[in-house]
Amino acid sequence: MSSLAIACILFVGVLTSTLVAMLIARCLPDHHLTGDSKDVIKSGVGIIGTLTALVLGLLVAATKGTYDTQSGTVKDLAAQIAILDRILERYGTDSAEARGRLRDLGQSVLDQIWPHGSTGPIDFVAGQSKQFGESFFEAVAVLDPKTDTQRMLKGRAQEITVGMGQLRQKLVVNSERTIPAPLLIMLAVWQATLFAGLGLLAARNATAITVLIICMVSVAGALFLVLELDRPFEGLVRVSDTPLRVVVSNLGK
Repeated sequence: MSSLAIACILFVGVLTSTLVAMLIARCLPDHHLTGDSKDVIKSGVGIIGTLTALVLGLLVAATKGTYDTQSGTVKDLAAQIAILDRILERYGTDSAEARGRLRDLGQSVLDQIWPHGSTGPIDFVAGQSKQFGESFFEAVAVLDPKTDTQRMLKGRAQEITVGMGQLRQKLVVNSERTIPAPLLIMLAVWQATLFAGLGLLAARNATAITVLIICMVSVAGALFLVLELDRPFEGLVRVSDTPLRVVVSNLGK
């Protein structure tokens, strides 16, 4: 389910609980909403609000870490590809085939992570980039160095190639969602309870209802951003492809 759909479900659920609470408040006897009762409701709402703020803060920190990790991995991968191209250039004309396969590898990574016209889940385990990576590794392995410099450059190229494989595996292992579904459900229950309490206390006029709706939209928007950060290569808030695209466009030059 998309981040926007989950945020909309939260908004609808919270709005429903608030309206129901407002209707219940009309039917309750007056002594149920006296000063002492209101104090208890306010205390309960305050406790739930504090818990919600703590959980949202933890979720933002966790998902921002996921987003930054994936973004950093992409930048490291782009830097490794650029360094490899320079090493193969210094190796000499015998590396022409390997440099061509390196361009194909870079383009395949771009096409796999940022496919045109698609914002759905990315399969990091399979895909063409795996085959292109193996092909590039073989092209480097068959190089026959004639001098000490070429032997050094070939060894360095092989080391970086292995490092690129490790970076690819980081993309794989970090692609799992970090927000468990039970936590989202509990957060939704807390929000519904929180706004139900506010609905019991709120005056039934346009101003109060407008303020409550603005608060609901804000909470749903916060959850939307958290979910988007937890899916760095999907949806609207995506890791930028600029570092890798710039490097690929300059390969072989």
